[in-house]
Amino acid sequence: MSKVSIIGAYNTKFDSLVEKNKETGEVKDLKSYYDLMIEAGQGAIKDAGIDPKDIDGIWVGTCSPSMFVNQEHNAPLALEVAPNDLRFVHTTRTEGACASSSIALYNALFGVESGRFKRVLVIGVEKMNLLDTKSTTHALACSSYWPEEGAQGMTFPGLFAEYAKGYMKHYNYSLDEMRRMLAAVSALMYKNGVENPLAHFGKNSPPDKMGLFTAEAILNLPAEGKGSNPVIADPLRLHDCSLITDGAAALVLAPTTEAKAISNKVVEIAGIGSKTERLPINVRPNMHELIAGKLAVRQSFNEAGITIDDVDVAEVHDCFTINQLLSTEALGLSKDGRAGFDYMEGKYSRDDKCPVNLSGGLKSKGHPVGATGASMHALVYKQLAGEPIGVKRTKGQPEIGVAFNVGGSAATNCVTTMRRIK
Repeated sequence: MSKVSIIGAYNTKFDSLVEKNKETGEVKDLKSYYDLMIEAGQGAIKDAGIDPKDIDGIWVGTCSPSMFVNQEHNAPLALEVAPNDLRFVHTTRTEGACASSSIALYNALFGVESGRFKRVLVIGVEKMNLLDTKSTTHALACSSYWPEEGAQGMTFPGLFAEYAKGYMKHYNYSLDEMRRMLAAVSALMYKNGVENPLAHFGKNSPPDKMGLFTAEAILNLPAEGKGSNPVIADPLRLHDCSLITDGAAALVLAPTTEAKAISNKVVEIAGIGSKTERLPINVRPNMHELIAGKLAVRQSFNEAGITIDDVDVAEVHDCFTINQLLSTEALGLSKDGRAGFDYMEGKYSRDDKCPVNLSGGLKSKGHPVGATGASMHALVYKQLAGEPIGVKRTKGQPEIGVAFNVGGSAATNCVTTMRRIK
């Protein structure tokens, strides 16, 4: 089985790319779903230094475009990246909730490994802000187990709050201890995100203006009123939740042997782990850890021939701050039940051996669900290729990086180990 490498990547600006009139309710689209897809695809091909006509397959990861932008049959839209050169190229759309574009990446990888494809394009895209809050909440809830969760009013903050409650109960942590752990995560993400020029919560964003770069600053916010941090789903508060974001990201893959001949920025996909948990959370006996995530980590690391001690940089799926703790533990960076204390002690910053979410993570960079997986891979690729976007690791050039992306209530778990080749 031939190895496959990333030779180019691109990430659009992540933001709320709409203009809303609060008085009339009118919404103006400032950059469409189609615009985002085209920008990301063109950017990745340019970054790879190849011609669009060299692409012989395209995979598009997108979660719920039929609800967000009234568009299904999405894969053929990718031909508009370069219509004259890409017309008639094979296209496929994948869906895996927040892991939609990691699944796209894996299917593209399988295509190259099979020998049927040589150079492929992977695009992740989502446009979420055209809808009002109620409609967005409904669209996202459709990625839960609808009969017993979404249909009963359970939201994703509520689903991950169950993990937070399970974590507190299992390790006998008080609400005050839990809040301090989660605030430490948020503060680090805001501190990193403000230096990411592509982040939704970047320079001059609310966290920057409010100085929310310490756990104390977040804990001291009022529970109500302007600038508050209200409870969204106990124990999770507003600043424990990721953002409703518009954006896209893309990558170009090629066989490693060919990649080394055509590119000076080659990052090999050294190992992947893909494990699926049962969708209804009420049938899971382990609401204090990501068991499927741990299995995916083991699979990815075994395939790459590494341990966590070899990893220099990680992007993990902090859709909610509790999942950053769970993901950090699933990777083996922290012992089970100890990630919160590690974050409170200042670990996993740019100065650490293995920084976590130098991008600012989903909490600060933003979370356009279908684009998130591709974005995580693109930003790890840029770190390993020596072209970091935003914060860079201070302990030298990273050689090995990991992206840990989950879909839905951690049902779909994708862990990719990447190694710099040249």
